[in-house]
Amino acid sequence: MIIQSIKMAWEAITSNKLRSFLTMLGIIIGVIALVVLVSLVNGATGAVTSEITALGNDMVTVNIRDDKGSPIRLEDLDEISALDAVHQTAPSGSVNFVAKHGYSDATVSLYGTTPAYYDIQGLDLKYGRFLKTADIDNASYVAVLSYSTADELFGKSDVVGESLTIGGRSFLIVGVLEEDDSLFAAMLGGYSVYAPFTVESRMADEPYVTSIAVSPAGDTDNTEAQVSDFMLARLHQDEDAFHIVNMSSISDAMSTVTGTLSLLLGGIAAISLLVGGIGIMNIMLVSVTERTKEIGIRKAIGAGKKSIMMQFLIEALMVSLMGCLLGLVFSWMILALVSAIAKTISFSMSLGVVVLAVGFASAIGLIFGLYPANKAANKHPIDALRYEG
Repeated sequence: MIIQSIKMAWEAITSNKLRSFLTMLGIIIGVIALVVLVSLVNGATGAVTSEITALGNDMVTVNIRDDKGSPIRLEDLDEISALDAVHQTAPSGSVNFVAKHGYSDATVSLYGTTPAYYDIQGLDLKYGRFLKTADIDNASYVAVLSYSTADELFGKSDVVGESLTIGGRSFLIVGVLEEDDSLFAAMLGGYSVYAPFTVESRMADEPYVTSIAVSPAGDTDNTEAQVSDFMLARLHQDEDAFHIVNMSSISDAMSTVTGTLSLLLGGIAAISLLVGGIGIMNIMLVSVTERTKEIGIRKAIGAGKKSIMMQFLIEALMVSLMGCLLGLVFSWMILALVSAIAKTISFSMSLGVVVLAVGFASAIGLIFGLYPANKAANKHPIDALRYEG
C-alpha cells in the first residue's frame, strides 16, 4: 500500500511540474537559509577559535597601567614564575622604529622580550635561533625577524648572519620565524622584530616591565587568580593599576556569542521553512479539491480513510523532501563559492546541519500536509462522486 501511495504521489507531483516546483521553492529557500547561515557561522567560529588558540589559548597577559611607585623590573618576573600556577613568564615591550637594509626600509614593531616568550606564544622558527639568556644579560644587539619582515627588507627569507639598522642601531639577525598565514596576521599586517628586552627597553626609554605574558601550570583561571593576587599586593591593592587578559576566557566568550548567533540565524531560517510549509498546505488543499472525484471513486471501490490519508500525506512529505534535497544541493554550491572567495576560511555543511534540515523539512511536510490529508480522507464518497469541480 505504501509503495502504491508513493507511485500515485509521484504521478501527482510530476503531472504539474511547474506548480510542484513553485510549491517546493519555499522549502528550498528555507533550507538554503538554514544550512548556509548556520554553516557560515560555524565556519567563521572555527576560524576565529583556531586563531585565538594560535595566539595562545592557555596564556594570561598582564598590562600594568600605573606602577604606584613600585615598578616591575625584569628580575621581578622570577617571583611571578615561582607561583604554583605559573609555568613561565616573559616581558613584552614594544616600540615602532624604521628598519633599513641597503635601499629598503620599513616601519617595524620592535618587541623586547626573553627566551621564554618563544614557548609562551608558540612561535616557530624557519631559520636560525630565538633569543638566548646571554643575549638578555649582555644586552646584545641581535634580532629575530618575522618572515614578512625578512622578505620585505631583504627580498628573501634566509637572512641569518646579515645585519640591518633599526632606529639607527645595527642589529645582527640570528633567526627568522616561519611564515604566518593566519587570519589575524592578514588583518593586522605590519612587520615584527624580536630583540632582547634589555635592548628594546633602552631604545624605548622604558626601563620597566609594563606588559607580561604568562603561561599557566594547569588551569588558566587559577593562574589568573594567583597573578592577580601578586599584582594587587605589589600595587597597593589597586585593581585599576593593572589589567589581566585570560585568553581562554576570550575563547569561551566567543563560543557563547557564536552559539547564540547560530541559534538566532537558525530561528530566522526556520521561519522561512514555516512559510514553505504554508505553501505546501495551500497547494495540497487545491490538489484535494481538484481530485475530489478521484477520491470518491477510490472510496467507492473500497479504499479506506487510512489509505486516502496516507496518499496525501506521502505526497506532501515527498514535496517537502524533494525541496529539501534541492536546497541542500544549492547550499553546497553556495558554500563552495564562498569558500573559494574567502580562501582563508573553509565553509562546509556539517552532518548535524544536514540532519537538522532534513528533519525540519520532514516535520514541515507532515504537519502541514496533515490537514489536507485529513480533509481528503473524511470526504463522503457520494458527495465526492457528485462533485463537478
